[in-house]
Amino acid sequence: MADEFHVIDSHDAYDDAVEAIAGGVGPVAVDAERASGFRYSQRAYLIQLFRRDAGTFLFDPTMVGDFSSLQDAIRDEEWVLHAASQDLACLREVGLDPSGIFDTELAARLLGMPRVGLASVVEELLGIRLAKEHSAADWSTRPLPQSWLRYAALDVELLVDVRDRLAERLVDAGKEEIARQEFDATVHRAAKPPAAEPWRRLSGIHALRSPRNLAVARALWHARDDLAAETDVAPGRLVPDASILAVAKTLPESKRALADLKAFNGRASRTEIDRWWAAIEEARTAEPPASRVPSDAPPPPRAWASRNPEADARLRLAKAAVGDAAEEMGMPVENLLTPDHLRRLAWRPPVDATSEAIGDALEELGARPWQIAATAQIIAIAFVQAAQSLEDAAHDAS
Repeated sequence: MADEFHVIDSHDAYDDAVEAIAGGVGPVAVDAERASGFRYSQRAYLIQLFRRDAGTFLFDPTMVGDFSSLQDAIRDEEWVLHAASQDLACLREVGLDPSGIFDTELAARLLGMPRVGLASVVEELLGIRLAKEHSAADWSTRPLPQSWLRYAALDVELLVDVRDRLAERLVDAGKEEIARQEFDATVHRAAKPPAAEPWRRLSGIHALRSPRNLAVARALWHARDDLAAETDVAPGRLVPDASILAVAKTLPESKRALADLKAFNGRASRTEIDRWWAAIEEARTAEPPASRVPSDAPPPPRAWASRNPEADARLRLAKAAVGDAAEEMGMPVENLLTPDHLRRLAWRPPVDATSEAIGDALEELGARPWQIAATAQIIAIAFVQAAQSLEDAAHDAS
């Protein structure tokens, strides 16, 4: 490992790096560092690559700009990432998009490893301890300190070795096809559409019921989001969610009352007081939002016993059966089957709840073939058992 790392921020250095990477062998380890919690955008501020016989390369995407030649050089190679779903969006934003991946975190989950963070996986497989002291750093900082660059380089320098150890374990466990399907699904998973009402994600918003309180929360959220986008600062650093909720609950009657509210804090709470007061005044005359958002999702399972006893019985028995199957397969239950898929099935099962119909419903929800093969039959059996148990209970009661 190099004693000193240099960030590639010129076109000449970039061209040399691409040539070296193209001449390397085997998979390409890739990672990206963002400035979450500091910046409004989720763009990458550092992109790290490692390839055997080529070395480690740290790119400044804000200076490089065009990564098309790098994309051409590595597009068809296997990319090794840890928790790929976290980085693919910001990599694609600069034109880096893999055709195939190996996700070391996902592989560790499928193998049932007790801890799946990169440092833990590296320590278990390679016996090397990684310090993670810069994981929450502001990577938009320039220049980046050497200690940060060393940390970033280690995230990819060991990743191919980790990949090889995990691949061996997947073969030994008979899970290589499972992993292939999961990796493929990660690459091709469509991006989530923007939330229709993103302000409803305010932490603690469920405590507000009055349309007037909700209108103020909505107006303040949009005012904060506009300022965050203008300044490229994380919204919570301007005004925390708790401060917005405090104002929405209190409903101050004047700008002075707003300024005097101690719970309304944050770096921009007073410097932008006119902005916040204008938002509150706007909320007074705006059409208030609905107290609850219509959704096709089932209600929380805690309400099922009284609202839909049949669905409650189906969910309880199927959840236990899927949990047993996950334990037998040595993986977390959420990797065997997305919990939301099971809830939706239990709430609205197919008319003819055979294993084939259950499998078709799971496929429509987005389950992979291996998940359907592992769970459709046991879910169908659980649904039959649930119906029988309710019939028996009714018969006993009569």
